[in-house]
Amino acid sequence: MNPLPLGHSALRRAGVGLIVLGEATTQIGAAIAAGLFDRIGPAGAVGLRLFFAALILMIAVRPPLRAFTTRQWLLVVGYGLSLAAMNTSYYEAVARIPLGAVVCLELLGPLVLSVALSRRASAWLWALLAGSGVVILDRGGFGRMNPEGVFFALLAGALWACYILAARRASTTMRGLDGLSTAMAVGALAAAPYAIISGGSRLMEAHVLLIGLIVALLSSTLPYAFEAIVLHWMPGSAFAVLMSLEPVMAALSGALILGQPINLWTGVAIGLVVVASAGALRTNRAV
Repeated sequence: MNPLPLGHSALRRAGVGLIVLGEATTQIGAAIAAGLFDRIGPAGAVGLRLFFAALILMIAVRPPLRAFTTRQWLLVVGYGLSLAAMNTSYYEAVARIPLGAVVCLELLGPLVLSVALSRRASAWLWALLAGSGVVILDRGGFGRMNPEGVFFALLAGALWACYILAARRASTTMRGLDGLSTAMAVGALAAAPYAIISGGSRLMEAHVLLIGLIVALLSSTLPYAFEAIVLHWMPGSAFAVLMSLEPVMAALSGALILGQPINLWTGVAIGLVVVASAGALRTNRAV
């Protein structure tokens, strides 16, 4: 199934709306999940998030596992592993450096992917503008960051690019949310050993389970379902560029939930990223 052109205005508006809503819930969920790190560690939080998300999706979707071909199983395994590794790296970064900084560094993965997939030379201009926003955001209070946090954020960005490619392939070759739900289960299984080592018996505490369920709904079930749907409608390059709105959501979530202030430099950086996103979408409309 080929994605419908971005020139189709109704689908374009709906797709952009779903992606932005998914980005908002993702970052709110990440800010809430940060409250679990002291209790069960980042790996434990990822494990609970993926477990509940997989449980919800598998019950709701009921993918025909026995009907999957070998090729489809290989696809969803790669999809699920990239999803688990991306989220683990992301939470490990959030545990070490501010949320806004994590997302700005992680954004480099989708930006590189966007440029690579675009057929227009002007894509480099928008990528450069968004990259300038990342640099300025670092200057706006995120200097002297924890090196391990920077490493995990960059790793999450690379894995995010892999996730976009795998998710797009699954959404265009498998029915509905079959690929997502199965990949989420694969990711949950892959993350489980690390979650158990990190959280131990504390994973079974009632308030920990409740927060894990809320984080799963906000950060996995809703946004990934939105993305799987939208990837039917738009090309991977445009989807990757839309991801550059993530720093906006991250900065707002960090400010409102974690008390991480947004200063002048941060505001300028966010503005550059938003302008870059809008320009890239306009450039890639016919891709």
